[in-house]
Amino acid sequence: MDLEPSPDTTTDVLSRDTPPVLTVDPGETVRVRSLDAHGNLEPQRTPGERCPRMFPESRGHCLTGPIAVRGARPGDVLAVRLRSLRPDGWGFTVAAAKENWLTRRLGVAGGDPAWLLWELRDGTGTNQFGQRVRLAPFLGVIGLPPDEPGEHSTIPPRPEGGGNIDCRELVAGSTLYLPVTVPEALLHLGDGHAAQGDGEVAGTAIECGMTTEVTLDLLTEAAVPGIHAETPAGRVTFGFHTDLNEASATALDAMLTWLEALHGVDRTTALALAGPTVDLRVTQIANGTWGVHALLPWDAIG
Repeated sequence: MDLEPSPDTTTDVLSRDTPPVLTVDPGETVRVRSLDAHGNLEPQRTPGERCPRMFPESRGHCLTGPIAVRGARPGDVLAVRLRSLRPDGWGFTVAAAKENWLTRRLGVAGGDPAWLLWELRDGTGTNQFGQRVRLAPFLGVIGLPPDEPGEHSTIPPRPEGGGNIDCRELVAGSTLYLPVTVPEALLHLGDGHAAQGDGEVAGTAIECGMTTEVTLDLLTEAAVPGIHAETPAGRVTFGFHTDLNEASATALDAMLTWLEALHGVDRTTALALAGPTVDLRVTQIANGTWGVHALLPWDAIG
């Protein structure tokens, strides 16, 4: 089944009270198209041009959903299996569009933002200056609403329900495991990124619309508590916090639990084993909440 973005199937906030736009059974596959994070309906012709948008006064990311998963309830785990991700033919990157601690520290605050307009074709992005990058598409936002009343921002990632994770490892072939926060899960998808480095240091990636084929499964148990993933690069655990140290420790804590279960060792030995095998990466610094992910490559331990 297909789900296209329209005024009736998109939202720019997360809320447990938003009616689902589609209901599926566990194990079903959906092809979901999402607009870029700004909800642009057409590409910019000149850098910085204001184009028609889905939400003229957007409060957050333009997301497709929510998608209800029949029978999902808190305590379950939603397995989001990413079968394929196909970016639209155009995208953009903008840097220094907002003044914050980082733009001030880098000396780029207070001036005009820099825009790159990208043509996306055959696995390559080419901007207006002729510079090319290799594409590795993923969704920045895959998430469930908090189990609290009201409307919630799409911008910060959350330990409960995920959302704006912005992890470049979540390419096609990945499965993201999200603890279910609300009845029927109410999954939101969007914020397509055609390419991004760890950190999303400019505040944006190559922002683009995306067509995602996704299979949604329900589990009663998962390998580790909290948000985690199995990706082509390896096993991934996450930490989200306003403090970088705490985000790092959360991601590593979950990975140690995984190592204990995988190799039958105690926790201190798991930490020793992590030393030569686990990569700790800054997922993103763009969303007011630090994101850190720990990556254990599949072939790291024989």
